[in-house]
Amino acid sequence: MQPRNMSMSGVVDLAAVKAAGEAKAKAEQTRAEAARQGGPAAVPASSLVIDVDEAGFENDVLQRSAEVPVVIDFWAEWCEPCKQLGPLLERLAHEYNGRFLLAKVDVDANQMLMQQFGIQGIPAVFAVVAGQALPLFQGAAPEAQIRQTLDQLIQVGEERFGLTGIAVDPSAAGEPAQAPVPPGPYDSLLEAAAQALDANDFPGAVQAYKNVLSDDPANTEARLGLAQAELLARVQETDPQKVRQEAAEKPADVDAQLAAADLDLVGGHVEDAFGRLVDTVRRTFGEDRDRVRLRLLDLFEVIGPEDPRVGAARTALARVLF
Repeated sequence: MQPRNMSMSGVVDLAAVKAAGEAKAKAEQTRAEAARQGGPAAVPASSLVIDVDEAGFENDVLQRSAEVPVVIDFWAEWCEPCKQLGPLLERLAHEYNGRFLLAKVDVDANQMLMQQFGIQGIPAVFAVVAGQALPLFQGAAPEAQIRQTLDQLIQVGEERFGLTGIAVDPSAAGEPAQAPVPPGPYDSLLEAAAQALDANDFPGAVQAYKNVLSDDPANTEARLGLAQAELLARVQETDPQKVRQEAAEKPADVDAQLAAADLDLVGGHVEDAFGRLVDTVRRTFGEDRDRVRLRLLDLFEVIGPEDPRVGAARTALARVLF
C-alpha cells in the first residue's frame, strides 16, 4: 500500500511533500514485507560495516547520520587492542541488523580525521548522530558495556532526533521483489484509514492509525499516516491569516509558532516550517522546548528521512540542543 495524496481545498496542499512521503513508505514497506516472509528483514552485511576515509567522510558519515546513528571505530594495523575490538564491533553491527552503521577509520591513513576528533589514543570509538559527534569510549571495553552504550545511543537517536531508519545498502535500492508477498495483518485497517483521509475525515483517520499502532507500534505506514492525519486535523479549522498574524506579532508564543509551522508545511514551505521550529527550540526551555521538539519530529515523519531538508533540519536541531 502507498500513502494517499491528501488535500484540503483552499487550505492545504500536500502535493509538494507527497513524493518524499511515498518514497519513505516504499522503502519501509520493502523491509516490512521481507519481515513477513521470514522474520526480521536481514540487512546486507556489506552495508553495515564500511571503511571511511577523509574524502568520503561527508557522504558516508555525516549525511547518513541524518537517518541512522553512525559508530566510528578509529583503529590502526599496529594496534593490538584494535584487533580485539574491531571484530567485536563488526559482529554487533550485524547482530543489531542496521540499527547503527559501523564506520572504520584507519588513523594512519587519515590523520586529519584523527585530529578533528581530538583523539589521543586508539582504539577510540565515537558516534555521529544527526551530524553531531558524540564520544562513546576509548580502549577495548567489555562487550556488556559496549552493548549498553549502543542501546543508549540508539535510544538517543530515536527520542531526541527521531532517527528511526535502518542502515541499508544504497546500491540495493530499487531492486524488484523476488516473490509476491501475502497481505499483511493490518492492510484492511490501513486501507480504511486511507479512505478516511480521502474523505477528509481526519479524526477518523487518526483513530484508525492509532488502532494499528496500539497492536504494532513499529508499523511504518501507520506512523507516517498518523503524522499526516494529525497535521491535517490541526489545520482543518484554522484561519490562515489569523494564524500568521499571531505568529508574527508573538514570536515568543509557542502555540502561535506551532500553528504557523503547520501551515508552512502543508503549504509546501518545508524549510520555513523546520526553521521556525528550530528557532523556537532555541528560544524555549523545559516543557515548552520539549513540546516544540516533538512537533518537529512529527513533521519530519510527514516529509520522510530521505529528504535532504530533513537531514539539514536534524543537524540544526542537534546544534541547538547541544
